[in-house]
Amino acid sequence: MKISDFQSKDVINIVDGKKLGHISDIELDLRQGKIDSIVIPQVQRMFGIFGTSGSEIVIPWRNIVKIGADVVLVRMEETRSVRAEDEDLHARI
Repeated sequence: MKISDFQSKDVINIVDGKKLGHISDIELDLRQGKIDSIVIPQVQRMFGIFGTSGSEIVIPWRNIVKIGADVVLVRMEETRSVRAEDEDLHARI
């Protein structure tokens, strides 16, 4: 599978049925030669216009349940924008 094929799939959380978005990036573990996590940009809607907020959802590979023809099913008990919180934390230190 090519990364471009992977990026075109919708990511769905099977816990609540919510569409999380599309994969924008992957994080690799180069030492072990495997995918560590997938990254989904957080999309905000203002006045009917979509835009990214700069934050991202990082989903560990172990949370991927199934990769289908059109969707990637993940199990996330709590979805939160990890990148934005990390940046806020570093800004306070």
